Amino acid sequence: MKKKFAVVGYGGMGGWHVNHALKSDVLELAGIFDIDEAKRELAKSRGIYAYSSLDELIADESVEIVTVAIPNDVHLETVVRLLRGGKNVVCEKPVAMCSADLEEMIKASKESGKLFTVHQNRRWDVDYLAMQQIKDSGEIGKPIRIESRIHGSRGIPSDWRCHAQYGGGMMLDWGVHIIDQLLLIYKDEKIDTINCVTTNITTDEVDDGFYLTITFESGAVAFCEVGTYNFIALPRFYMKAEKGSALIRDWREKTRVAKCKYWHENDVLPVQTAAGLTKTMAPRDSVTLDEYEIDIPKSDVHDFYRNLVRAVDGKEPQIVTHDQVRLVLKVMEQAFESAKLGQTVKFKY
Repeated sequence: MKKKFAVVGYGGMGGWHVNHALKSDVLELAGIFDIDEAKRELAKSRGIYAYSSLDELIADESVEIVTVAIPNDVHLETVVRLLRGGKNVVCEKPVAMCSADLEEMIKASKESGKLFTVHQNRRWDVDYLAMQQIKDSGEIGKPIRIESRIHGSRGIPSDWRCHAQYGGGMMLDWGVHIIDQLLLIYKDEKIDTINCVTTNITTDEVDDGFYLTITFESGAVAFCEVGTYNFIALPRFYMKAEKGSALIRDWREKTRVAKCKYWHENDVLPVQTAAGLTKTMAPRDSVTLDEYEIDIPKSDVHDFYRNLVRAVDGKEPQIVTHDQVRLVLKVMEQAFESAKLGQTVKFKY
């Protein structure tokens, strides 16, 4: 039987959740609530019930699950009210403005006995899944360095995301996704240091991009970059591993893999370049290198809600855990600290 579901916030992501719920095999949409009357009227015009207040939504005992899709600065109070009102709650990312707020949400979840999780939907991105697949297969050995980039050229969005008081900026908007992905790829590693540089090309109020390096105790490195002033985008993912390399230019392309079969060649012929000869940069041939492509993985982002419903029923653990969310938030907090200080910081969990 489908579970009754409601959404708080009928903006871009709120509408996304509503549309998925309307086609869901595990959810039945009860309605939405938004503080903006125009958005409530818009929902009604589409045949969707609009609660007149958050209290009315909470009072609807048929609703078991509520997703919160509102600006970051009001996540805390809304999530806690819903949990204490007896609802299982999904919060859009980033879950909170600081770790202390997250701990209040987790506390409310434990005290109410209701499930609380975060919508890390980018875990179903096919480019990330392909990179994780390569790492987990061991085909090219342990990763030495993984680079993850999101590049755009239109600057930071001009809505609430460009204002610090609402929790705007690219670290909280996109960083939360690619940090989560990289930490899952490196799930067996412990973080040693954080180094971050933020950019302010199009606005001075919040970061419109950043360069973040996470170094693990083993020496492995995760590098992530978000840019909103890049008119030529660099590849989405690049992995340098013990036995080869992997490249994903963007989510629409297959993964290119180069696996080193033999390190040395008996006779490496120098290569003529524009200004001279080089042996160091001479290309490899098929004797020492295997080059191939990996198909784009299959993915269904609605598996998030399928897991959620089974977790509510106690049939399986929730896929996005409190510890995972806590770790990502701490990395972002210490990235901001590193950027402010202009130096590498020792990671504190």
